[in-house]
Amino acid sequence: MRVPWKRLSPSRWSMRVRVTATATLMVSVVLVVGTVVFYTLVQRTVYGGLHRRGDLVIGNLAAFVRETDPHGPLRPEDPDFTILQVVDDRGNVLAYSDALRGRGPMEAPRPRVAGRPEDHVIHVNGLDVDIYLVGERVRTSSGFRTVYAGAPLTELTRNKDAFIGLLVGGSVTSTALVAWIVAGAVRRALRPVREMSDELADITGGEPGRVTVPEAADEVAELAQSVNLTLHRLEAVMERQRGFVGDVSHELRSPLTGLRTQLELALQDPEGEDWPAVARAALADADRLQGIVTDLLVLARLGAGVPVERQRVDFGALVRTEVSRRHLRVAVEMDVAEGVAVQATPEQLVRLLTNLLDNAERHARSRIWVAVARDGPDAVLEVRDDGSGVPPEDRERIFWRFQRLAEGRRRDEAGTGLGLTISRNIARAHDGTLVVAEGDGGGARFVLRIPAEDD
Repeated sequence: MRVPWKRLSPSRWSMRVRVTATATLMVSVVLVVGTVVFYTLVQRTVYGGLHRRGDLVIGNLAAFVRETDPHGPLRPEDPDFTILQVVDDRGNVLAYSDALRGRGPMEAPRPRVAGRPEDHVIHVNGLDVDIYLVGERVRTSSGFRTVYAGAPLTELTRNKDAFIGLLVGGSVTSTALVAWIVAGAVRRALRPVREMSDELADITGGEPGRVTVPEAADEVAELAQSVNLTLHRLEAVMERQRGFVGDVSHELRSPLTGLRTQLELALQDPEGEDWPAVARAALADADRLQGIVTDLLVLARLGAGVPVERQRVDFGALVRTEVSRRHLRVAVEMDVAEGVAVQATPEQLVRLLTNLLDNAERHARSRIWVAVARDGPDAVLEVRDDGSGVPPEDRERIFWRFQRLAEGRRRDEAGTGLGLTISRNIARAHDGTLVVAEGDGGGARFVLRIPAEDD
C-alpha cells in the first residue's frame, strides 16, 4: 500500500494547521537556541569563577612548593579547592591533601610549559563527582614538580541532569503551550471566515443574499464588506440579466408571432392568397428580427468588454464625412471645430453617430444641428433637432433596453429600441458620457463627451 505523500504536503494543510505549525517551529527553534545559549552561559559563569580562583590557588601553591619543596600532607587554603597534590617527574606523590591521602598520582594531563597553569575537568577514581583541576609545572631545588589543585564540582555534577531536564521540559512545555494558544487564536480569528463560507455556500443562484460582517474593525470585516459589495453587484447583474431576458423574449416573440400568423393564414387559402404581399410582410418581420439580433450582438460585445483596437481619430472629420454621405429627409447644419482628436474605435463612433442621427431624423420637423467642439479635456458632440423633445422624466428611460416612447413607436414601428442603449454603452466604453440635455427651442439635444487626445 502506497503512502499518500501528497496528502501530507504542507500545501494541502488547512490555514490553521499551517499557521500553527509555522509558529510552533519558529518558537521551537528560538527555545532550543535559547536553551543552548543559557546553558552555555551558566557553564561559562561557573567555570569562569573556578578559573579565577583556581589560578589564585595554584599560584600560591606553586610559590609554596618552589620555596619549600614540601613532602607529606598539605593544608588547603581555599575551602573549595580541597584536592591538592604534588608529583615529581617520576610520578611519585610527594605531598597531598587529606582528600587524596593514601592515593596514587591522579590521571591528569601534565602541563607542557613550566610556569603556565592549565585547567581540565577530570574524573578521579573513588570520587563520585568530577574535578575541576588546575595544574602547573614548577622548578624547585630538587628538580621539577607538578602541582595540582582541584575543586569538586559537587553541585554542578549533581544537578546537571536535573538542570538539563528542566530546560528541556520547559522548552517542550512552552512549545506545546504556544501551539495550543496559536491554534486557538487562529480558530477564533477564522471563525468569521468559516461563517462567511457557510453563508456563501447557502446562497443560491436566484438569491445572492449577504454575509455577516463581524463587529471588529479588522481585515476580516473588510473582507466581509468586499464580499457583500461583490454580491450586491452580482445581484444587480442578475436583475439586469432577468430584465434583459424578459425584454428579449418579448421583442423577439412579436415579429415571430406575426410571421407565423401570416404564413398560417396564407396556407389556409393558398390559391387565393397574394403571395408577393405575404413575402413582403414576412421579409419585413425578418428584417426586424435581424435588426434586433444584430443590436443584441453589439450590446453583448460591449457588455462583455471585448477589447477593441483604438486609434487616433479626427473626430470632426469623421462627423463631417458621416453626415455628408447620409441623405436625410431634413436639412442638417454642422458646426465642426478643427483639430479635435480622440483615441477611439472609428466603427463604434460611426455607429453612435448613426443612431443619434436616425433618432434626430425620426423626430425632427425641419432641421437637425450637429456640432463638434473641444471643451477642456473633452471632445463634445451635440446632435439637436427641432422636434417635440424628450420629457424630463423620460430622459434616462430612453436609454433603457427596448424602451421606446409612444411617439417613437408611432414614427418608426420597425425600430428595435436598442439604438440609444448601444450609443450610451459605446460612450462608456470610451470613458465618456451620453446624456439628453435641455434643448434650445424645445427639441431633443443629445450631448456626447469623451476624452480628447492632446496634440
